[in-house]
Amino acid sequence: MSLETEKNIEEGQTEMAEKPEQVTEEMSDEVEGVLPEQDFDDTDELIVEQQKRIQELEEELNKVKDSQLRKAAEMENMRKRMRREREQIFQTAREAALEAFLPINDDLVRTLQAMKENEADSSYVDGVQLIANKFEDVLEKHNVKRIDETGVPFDVDLHDAMLRQKPDDDSIESGTVLQVLENGYRIGDKTLRHAKVIVSE
Repeated sequence: MSLETEKNIEEGQTEMAEKPEQVTEEMSDEVEGVLPEQDFDDTDELIVEQQKRIQELEEELNKVKDSQLRKAAEMENMRKRMRREREQIFQTAREAALEAFLPINDDLVRTLQAMKENEADSSYVDGVQLIANKFEDVLEKHNVKRIDETGVPFDVDLHDAMLRQKPDDDSIESGTVLQVLENGYRIGDKTLRHAKVIVSE
């Protein structure tokens, strides 16, 4: 160590010994410059503001989530409604098409019966029978049932009473279908065409 360095150290030690209060104040000022005094009140206020902001963001997020869930539910309901409407349109169109063919089927059945009663040529009878069978297959495919039973109670959902008459058999109760003048048809639980019938008095 050089003589000059030793001298500087000795001077510094001497100064600290002679003016301890001044040296302490200077060191304190230096420390304060490095670590300034913190305002704890400001820190608490900042934390509170941050927590408040976090709560606001969480509430906003919950609102967005709720809005999205509502929109998703509305879209699902709309899809279901459109599906039901399409099914209803298809069902209505199918029923209308089948109903338009029912008179043709009736004519075929009557023609076939007349040909058999008049003993028409078997080749003609077979041809008409083939066409009538195809009609029956179409009706069966679409779950169309014929309403042609006699001896059953009159049902306003199935029958149209064209005439009321006294039955030949006294044991037949009033309100019984005696004769079917024109067949009715139903598809599932819906009646496409009521059967025209004669009912007992």
